[in-house]
Amino acid sequence: MDWTLFAELAVNGALSGLMYSLVAMGIVLIYKSSSVPNLAQGALTMLSAYIVLAIAGALKAPLWLAIPLAMAVMFGIGMGIERVALRRLAGRPIIMILMMTLGLDIFVRAATMTLWGGTARPLPLGISDAPLFLGPLLLNRAYVVGALVALVLFAVFFFFFRTRRGIVLRAIADDYTASWSVGISVERGVALSWAMSSVVATAAGVLWGSIQGVDQSLSQLLLKGIAVAVLGGMDSVGGAILAGILLGVIENTASGFLDPLVGGGSRDLVVAAILVLTILVRPHGLFGREDIERI
Repeated sequence: MDWTLFAELAVNGALSGLMYSLVAMGIVLIYKSSSVPNLAQGALTMLSAYIVLAIAGALKAPLWLAIPLAMAVMFGIGMGIERVALRRLAGRPIIMILMMTLGLDIFVRAATMTLWGGTARPLPLGISDAPLFLGPLLLNRAYVVGALVALVLFAVFFFFFRTRRGIVLRAIADDYTASWSVGISVERGVALSWAMSSVVATAAGVLWGSIQGVDQSLSQLLLKGIAVAVLGGMDSVGGAILAGILLGVIENTASGFLDPLVGGGSRDLVVAAILVLTILVRPHGLFGREDIERI
């Protein structure tokens, strides 16, 4: 075995896995705050990238200005999703909310296709293409930048959930009725979780859009995000980071050795296999909370 190649695949896989964690973090934020599984995170990631390009084009603004403006827009969209689509479902069976998020995913993908078409658009962030070496290992600069952004956001939300507001959101996720009974505004808490998730989606959309272009394929990051969120634990922000690293390493190294043998396409197979095995063997993930209900 070429151990240098293996190490290079593993390190770049860990960096790309941290970028998958950005998508997973949006899913975890909503679940940790409201116990709602969000199947629309991939579509929100794609939508945010289109909005960045739209703002940059309409205002003739540089990306460093368009990105925070897009985050503000996405924050409002997240609040609006809760107000228009989800507030009416408060207290309903979880399957109804799950189907609503799936409907949102389909609606957002169809709307972006209608507004902007299906042609891939570049989103240059100015990241240098010059080789970056770590000893003998060649690293992807875009992955390095994305990994750093993921770690910064992880630190932000790690401390957020230890603030008063973060504890309130965790209480809402534990029991809606009990939260209402002590005067907590459940609706505002859920809306805030969707707004924060939409802001994280903007970071993920910009970073992945700069690597693979902005088109409908960005919505397919949902599979990677769900796999990371389930593996790490749906209610664990730290788990999303560590699971992202683990998934990225396994995916990149496995595909690096399998693709030449099978002709390519093994990445999604590896991710799907990890997702299925996690659900079968450890449904609450590596770091998630295991709740046992007595009936």
